[in-house]
Amino acid sequence: MGRRMRSRIAAVGLVAVLAGVIGICRVNKNNRSCTEQLFAMDTFMSFTAYGRECEEAVSEAVSEVKRLDALLSAQDTSSEVAEINRAKRGTLSEDTLAVFERAMDIYEETGGLFDFTIYPLMKLWGFPTREYHVPAEEEIQAVLPQVDASGVRRNGDGIVLGEEQEIDFGGIAKGYASSRIMEIFRSHGITSGMVSLGGNVQVLGRRPDQSRWQVGIQNPGGAQGEVLAVVEAEDQAVITSGGYERYFEENGNTYIHILDPRTGYPANGDLISVTVVSEDGTLADALSTSLYIMGYKDAVKYWQEHWAEFDMVLVMEQGELYVTEGLRDRFRSEEDYTILTKRLDEAPGT
Repeated sequence: MGRRMRSRIAAVGLVAVLAGVIGICRVNKNNRSCTEQLFAMDTFMSFTAYGRECEEAVSEAVSEVKRLDALLSAQDTSSEVAEINRAKRGTLSEDTLAVFERAMDIYEETGGLFDFTIYPLMKLWGFPTREYHVPAEEEIQAVLPQVDASGVRRNGDGIVLGEEQEIDFGGIAKGYASSRIMEIFRSHGITSGMVSLGGNVQVLGRRPDQSRWQVGIQNPGGAQGEVLAVVEAEDQAVITSGGYERYFEENGNTYIHILDPRTGYPANGDLISVTVVSEDGTLADALSTSLYIMGYKDAVKYWQEHWAEFDMVLVMEQGELYVTEGLRDRFRSEEDYTILTKRLDEAPGT
């Protein structure tokens, strides 16, 4: 199967280019729509709401993202997470505690593949600062023991880290933020809305014309904005992870930002893109990375065991495209694809 879609689709979603003046809200008085854009959590974001209180809803959503970023960013030296990393302990605020609890649950459910203590390794490779560095094996082995979320101890509303541990909720924070935005929209009577946080899209209800939202999935092998497929979504998050998103090259080799906590090296499996579709944005955010690390066979097995919680689209190195059966009637692509069913005893091709 080829990796290029032969036409481009102007779809809301993962491949949207955020244009216009950042931070300016435009209200159309005829249909009461409001859109605002900003840069936060190290990505461009776009918020859209339709309804009588759309302006208030979007303004509050933007403020909420800024507030969460100030709490959860490992790079912001004044954040709650950064303070915990310095002190190796701390009392968690309500939101940080909620993120920690979900992160720990998903860490356990994925057998440790979603490990929020990955930050020392991320720093070693230079991804947070973009001062990229290919570590020596000895450097990786020295840091790897610090990556173990089971070593983080809960103490009431606080946590205690291991001596050299540091936490980073970057793999789950945007999903938590998009779920919070949906709550804010609903509190203002919004029944149709969308937020795009870089590769994270979450939608509320349907579009004003009652059609489902069209969320485009970036073609991993194509130019920015080139769509591989489209998922129709309603009250769901559609979140994609892939090695093409952030990487650096050195001596002819490519190193992606998705690190395998078992090895300390960039994930090197047979998947190049994983899209997770779920009503739970926090779960979708964390799983998109975890399933990517698992690789095709284990990702399919995991979905078969948790099929009621999410659907997924897998793009493999060889170009094959797999779609779980819950998306059967809400997925389209000009490329050939295989439908996976939860009754599968063995992954195709094994």
